[in-house]
Amino acid sequence: MKTVDAHLAEILDTVRPLDPVELDLDAALGATLAEDVTSPVALPPFDNSAMDGYAVRAEDVATATGDEPVVLPVTLDVAAGDTAPRAVAPGSVTRIMTGAPVPEGADAVVPVEWTDGGAVKVTVHRAAPLGNAIRRAGEDVQAGDVVLPAGTLIGPAQLGILAGVGRRGVLARPRPRVVVLSTGSELVEPGAPLGHGQIWESNSFTLVAAVRQAGGEASRRRAVGDDPEEFSATLHALLGEADAVITSGGISMGAYEPVKEALSPLGTVRFEKVAMQPGMPQGFGVLGDRRVPIFTLPGNPVSSYVSFVLYVKPALAKMRGLPAGPAATVTAATTSALRSPAGRRSYLRGVLSSSADGRTLVAPVHGQGSHQLAALATANALIVVPEDVTAVPEGAAVQVIPL
Repeated sequence: MKTVDAHLAEILDTVRPLDPVELDLDAALGATLAEDVTSPVALPPFDNSAMDGYAVRAEDVATATGDEPVVLPVTLDVAAGDTAPRAVAPGSVTRIMTGAPVPEGADAVVPVEWTDGGAVKVTVHRAAPLGNAIRRAGEDVQAGDVVLPAGTLIGPAQLGILAGVGRRGVLARPRPRVVVLSTGSELVEPGAPLGHGQIWESNSFTLVAAVRQAGGEASRRRAVGDDPEEFSATLHALLGEADAVITSGGISMGAYEPVKEALSPLGTVRFEKVAMQPGMPQGFGVLGDRRVPIFTLPGNPVSSYVSFVLYVKPALAKMRGLPAGPAATVTAATTSALRSPAGRRSYLRGVLSSSADGRTLVAPVHGQGSHQLAALATANALIVVPEDVTAVPEGAAVQVIPL
């Protein structure tokens, strides 16, 4: 059987980062910058007040105390957005609002809390040192500075600085568009009545949510039956709107395996056994002139989700232009003894937690079958047991993939 590492390596060698496109800021969340972004101006572009208060010459309030305040006339107001040139004459103050430009001659701002709040004259109860409550021009960014380098994942803060340096759009790698398609004649849409031998279809909902959580855009299609021609027609109708396709089911060794039957003759998708549990049957390849990656995952719910974590999630990261590799692990002590089949890497579902004395613990959940979706729903981690290990004693250190 193929190793987990070899299967992932083949996938990452095949998928490519998406081509950059120009994205409006409203559509750029979750995309990855494909250019360095520089600021055309200094930020802030002018000295401005960090607080509501009074712009002063610091020497005029240097002696102010609670017992002996300084009283000065208020000559004008300056609000945020005021574009007129202003100046503070010696022996006077200007009432100023947060974000307003500091008038010429002022070298400090007295917060309104240090005064009586007067509008015609103000009583100052505390001295303000030079530069107090003033945001200096360029103290955040200088003109020409790179504020975001290429390869940056665009989140809320990154969108803020993009807008802050005047950008309306950016060159970025978009979130991959992923279509999810389940197969199986036994599958019924949730909410519909069940007939004998039928189950509600759940894999596509799990996988769509996983894609979105991993930074992609996902859509699901109603499950198709075990007819290879129906599957093929449905799949090829979707390729034009997809950067990647995920299927679940139809790839095992049984008599009704529509995914395998439809795709094997193409010669661009390989179906193999991978030395892992759950999820031994795996398929991967590319489709069409655009070489759209297709991940054909097993149909058992746990196998499908574990396969996504191990293979699809790293591939989506590479498509987004982000670092991609094996799932990150942490070390934890298992609270129970573990067993694993020889020759396969096991991914046992577990609950990761911290003990009262600060140790990281992981407890296997009750129900490790590849069909036990309820047990998976209680887990927040996968416990990794290597291929050459068949038994792990209670308290031993294990590697754990947080979910």
